[in-house]
Amino acid sequence: MAVRAVRGAVQLERDEAGHMREQVEELLTAVLERNALQTDDLISIWFTATPDLHSDFPAAAARRIGMDDVPLICAQELDVEGAMPRVVRLLAHVESELPKSAIAHVYLGAAAALRKDIAQ
Repeated sequence: MAVRAVRGAVQLERDEAGHMREQVEELLTAVLERNALQTDDLISIWFTATPDLHSDFPAAAARRIGMDDVPLICAQELDVEGAMPRVVRLLAHVESELPKSAIAHVYLGAAAALRKDIAQ
């Protein structure tokens, strides 16, 4: 089984813990579904959040949907002038038989504008 990296992002409408959990859960679910993955296929997930998000850790959403034994880490995204606000990004390392070219990177809603070249 090969190790693959999957990217994803979502822009939040507001900095509120419940909203963040809901949006990150949706992002994680989409990453799993679009890549035919199960939680057991996950090696680790790295989350970043823009500096304007303070209400919760994105990893908390992963724990709520059963990713209890997946190593998770959160970090703050670079504070770049003019960057899209209220964005949670992820980089998931997974075990998959899919070739790199078949990996579905998931950018939900307005976050699709971040990577038009790979967003699906």
